[in-house]
This record gives sequence, C-alpha cells and structure tokens, in this order.
Amino acid sequence: MDSESGSARPSSALRAFLSSEAAGGLLLMGAALLAMIVANSPLYDLYHHALHDPIGPVLTPKLGPMTVHLWINDGLMALFFLFVGLEIKREFVDGRLASWSQRRLPFVAAASGMIVPAAIYLALTSGTAGLAGGWAIPAATDIAFAIGVLALLGKRAPTSLKLFLTTVAIVDDMGAVAIIAVAYTASINTLALGVAAAILLVMYILGKSGVTRLWIYMLLALALWYAVLLSGVHATIAGVLAAAMIPIVKTPGAPDAAHSPLHRLEHAITPLVAFFIVPLFGFANAGVSLAGMGLEQIFAPLPLGIAAGLFIGKQIGIFGAVWLSVRFGFATRLRGATWLQIYGVSLLCGIGFTMSLFIGALAFPGDPLLVEEAKIGVLLGSIVSALAGYVLLRLAPQHRRHEEVEAAKNREIDVDGDVLSIEEGRP
Repeated sequence: MDSESGSARPSSALRAFLSSEAAGGLLLMGAALLAMIVANSPLYDLYHHALHDPIGPVLTPKLGPMTVHLWINDGLMALFFLFVGLEIKREFVDGRLASWSQRRLPFVAAASGMIVPAAIYLALTSGTAGLAGGWAIPAATDIAFAIGVLALLGKRAPTSLKLFLTTVAIVDDMGAVAIIAVAYTASINTLALGVAAAILLVMYILGKSGVTRLWIYMLLALALWYAVLLSGVHATIAGVLAAAMIPIVKTPGAPDAAHSPLHRLEHAITPLVAFFIVPLFGFANAGVSLAGMGLEQIFAPLPLGIAAGLFIGKQIGIFGAVWLSVRFGFATRLRGATWLQIYGVSLLCGIGFTMSLFIGALAFPGDPLLVEEAKIGVLLGSIVSALAGYVLLRLAPQHRRHEEVEAAKNREIDVDGDVLSIEEGRP
C-alpha cells in the first residue's frame, strides 16, 4: 500500500497505455466499420441529422450553434489531446524521450514520415486548384488503430516494435498538434489569446508552488479551453497546453508514483479516451456514403493524394529514415526485430485514421464535398496500410533473439516441488 495515497500504486502507465490503446484500437475499428455500414444504409439521414443538426448553444460566432459533431470534434477531442499532451510530457520528462540519445531515431523517423507523405500528396494534387491546404492530412499516424493491429499479432510482434511504433506516433502527434495550431488558424482574437496565456501562467505558478489537487487544474483547463476556442486557434490545442502544466513526479525505472498528479490524471482518463472518446470520434467522422460513387470519384486527385501519402509516403519516409540512421551510425537497429518487421511497422504507420480525419475537416472548412473526399482517401490509405502491415508482420520470420526470449518466457522450471515461471519471476 502507498503511504501517501492509501491505495496500491498504479501499474506502469506504459503497460496500461499499450494494453488500452490496443483494445481501444480494436474498438475504433469496429466503430469505423459501423459508421460506414450506417452511412450506406437507410439510416444515413438519421445519422447525418443527429450529428449535424444544431442543438446549441452558440459558444463563438465562428462556429455558430453547436452540433453533436462540433461537441465531439471541438469538445471531447480536447480530452483526447489532453491525453496526448500528458503522454508527450511524461515521455520527455520521465520516459523514452528523456535524453537526446533516445530522441534521435523516433524524431528523425517521425519527421521523415510526415515530410514524405506531404510531398507525395502535393505532387499528386498540384494540378487541381484548392487542394494544397490538405497537405497535412496524410502526415499523421493513428496510434490507437496501429497498436490495435499490432495487438492482433500477439507475441509475434517484439516489444521493441511496439515501443518504436508508440514513440514515433507520440512524436508524430507533436508535429500534428503544431500543424493544427499554426497552419489551420485563419484569424486570431488577441484578447482571448491573452486570457489563455494568463490562465497558463496561473497553472504554471500553481505547479511551481507545489499544488497537486487535480480539480484545480481541471477547472483552469476548462477555462483555458473556452479562451482558446474564442481565440481562433482550434480549441483542442488547449488540451495539450493544459497537459504541459500538470505537475509530474519522476519515477525512473519504477511504476508510476501514486502521488504524481500527471500519472494520476493519465491513469484516470485513459479508459475514457480509449474506450469512449476515440471510438465515438471514429463513428461520428468515418461515415461516408458511397451511393452513386464510382472509381472516378474514389481515385480523384484528393483521395488518391491522401491514400498514396499514407500508404506509400509513410513506409518510404519512416523505413528510409530508420535504415539510413542505422547505416550511418546515427542510431542502432531495434533489438529482436528483423528489417522485414521494421518495414512492416513502417507500413502500419500509414494508418492515419483519427488525426487525419480531424485535419481533413480543418483543411476544407465549408466544403463538405472535399471533406467527404478526404475521408475516402484517409479510409483507403489507412485500410490498405493496416492490411499490408498486418500480413507482412504475420508472415515475416522471427528474429532469432526474439524466439529465444519467448522460449525462455514460456519455459517453466521445477524448484523444490514449486513451479517457477521465468516470465513472472515468482512461484
């Protein structure tokens, strides 16, 4: 029992994160599939009106009356970005990105995995006016979906691959957040932005003063969300900014501290994000009616550019960055993983579902046709990447080191009549 909390110390956030993201990713797949079924059934009108009919109130003239879709994308997704921000801060302060030597490979891989897809998108859409604003759509990686696919492989996927995929996706999220804040902000309300800065300053001072009561930070985070909403910057950015101000107690090489505000908040919202918010977002945004749509529409410049950016750009960018980094001694190859498996994970990084759909809605405001075309491209590129990555990883030979580790884990030794599991390390 933890003396400060009176309860057992929570398990490692990394294990909880990987397991919840895997289960949440599978749930996200189901939600996306259900949305496609509903959108192509007699229930489409009900689905569309339930999401887009005004229900109020008017929080800002820019958005007008709130709808269920807006509440999900601008409200609930702020909690998703809060979770992303907590993950980023934890990894930078007390995790796998705590030193520059640990940051090298995922930063280079993530950067290359954003630049190459964007370049491919721009190359394929350059002949069509009005599409340049969607350059960032194929630059994102959906961590929940990708980890969910990796989870289907069970023990065939080495831990090093899971950690690499998670770390690259977290760095990728940092880039996506920066893109949303900078590239998709048309106008700024300086007064509201100043209020947001003042709220952040208060949160920073409270953290430095040793205040650890989470409810205080959550109230200030809610006020920050509204101030950012009024400022013209997308409201979800408030989640990342608030996360940066949540105090953390370092626990290097040990389970998370029960008295660490960041760890407590992360553990508290993980199930909400993984099992409710992300699947709900998928259901609300993945529904595309294919009625009357032929190959000409599916392979139009916009969906083709997005799909090619995700499927081709991600694998070239990420695998190429890893290979070059290892080839020239900038980083070491992932332990227990073959080059074929690393290539398979690079394919999985082409699953851009959640963040790509989110950016797609921001890239073409007021043009529902282009938003629908963007959804088709995201779905096409993500599905092909998921299937190709899964099949390759399922069929790829195991690294000899990984096979030896798994054999050792599964071997049981009889000690004085008791069976000792090497994996658990206890009778």
